[in-house]
Amino acid sequence: MPSARVTLAGGMQFVATADSGHAVVMDTTQIVGGNNTGSRPSELLLMAFGGCSGMDVISILRKKKQDVRGFELNVKGEMAETHPHYYTTLHIEYVVTGKNVSEETVKRAIELSLEKYCSVGATLGKAARITHSYKVIQESS
Repeated sequence: MPSARVTLAGGMQFVATADSGHAVVMDTTQIVGGNNTGSRPSELLLMAFGGCSGMDVISILRKKKQDVRGFELNVKGEMAETHPHYYTTLHIEYVVTGKNVSEETVKRAIELSLEKYCSVGATLGKAARITHSYKVIQESS
C-alpha cells in the first residue's frame, strides 16, 4: 500500500515524503499563517493529475512511434465556494508539439489515460466533473 509521511516543519509549512524518498514542501499564504514557501495541497492535486495523465499519454505516443518534440499539460480547477473547498470541475488541456503527429493517435492516447489508466484522474473524477481538450502543433522540417 503506498504511503507518505507529512511532517510540520514550522509555521504552516509541511514536508511530505513518499515511499520513493522524494519530498515536497507545502505551505500557505501569510494571511493564514504561512510563509508561501511551497505549493498548496490543492495545487498539488492539479499537478498530480497532470503528471499522472501526462505520463500515460506520452508513454502511449512513444509506443505508437509518434515524433513528439514537446508536451505540455495545463490543468485548471474550480472549487466549491464553501468549506470544504473541493474541486467541482477540472479541465486538462494537452498540448502536443511534434513532427507528423497523428491527431487521432493523440486523441486515443488521452481517452485511454482518462478512461482507463490515470489513477489520480479516476480518484478526482469521483468528486469533480473532468473535461479535456487538446492541441497538436505540427513542426515543419
